[in-house]
Amino acid sequence: MYLIPTVIEKSQFGERAYDIYSRLLKERIIFLGGPITDPVANTVIAQMLFLESQDDTKPVYLYINSPGGVVTSTLAIYDTMQYLKCEVATICIGVAASGAAILLAAGTKGKRYALPNAEVMIHQVMGGAEGQAVEIAIEADHIIQIKQKLNQILSKHTGQVLSKIEKDTDRNLYMSAEEAKAYGIVDEVFSVKSKARLKANKPGNAKES
Repeated sequence: MYLIPTVIEKSQFGERAYDIYSRLLKERIIFLGGPITDPVANTVIAQMLFLESQDDTKPVYLYINSPGGVVTSTLAIYDTMQYLKCEVATICIGVAASGAAILLAAGTKGKRYALPNAEVMIHQVMGGAEGQAVEIAIEADHIIQIKQKLNQILSKHTGQVLSKIEKDTDRNLYMSAEEAKAYGIVDEVFSVKSKARLKANKPGNAKES
């Protein structure tokens, strides 16, 4: 059984225990790890809305290590990212595949990052249908509509023409961090220099001019 680590903070008022995710949230960091399901999406969305309500002038940092998941859940997170007034920096650690790759690309331009050994994968939406012929046809049409929508989103955020996105997502397309940068999914591959710059832009580190 996997246990969530606990962090103990000491202050003049005594000690306080946080689970690791709550402690990260204090630094405006949201961690999206594992498959994107409805409960996961609801949690991520709630965290984003909370951070915006706290201060809509400071960015949110979304760390991603996910194989993707439910399309509607992914789009719910995506729409929330576009709705927020604050910037959303996205950082890929490990893997951002399928819908997670879309979320990575949907971060604020100039603030989309990947670690050197991270991988990105894009592909077309997968689904199945059963039942009567009419029902199968309806589901097939719906899958095609979703596929077109996801391709348009990728095209918008990567700068790639739609025809290339359609061709590239016809099968699984794996990319290294540098290849994802060249494709337009991320803006920079992390180095010590870029890490220092990201840290300098974090809440509490800004200098007044």
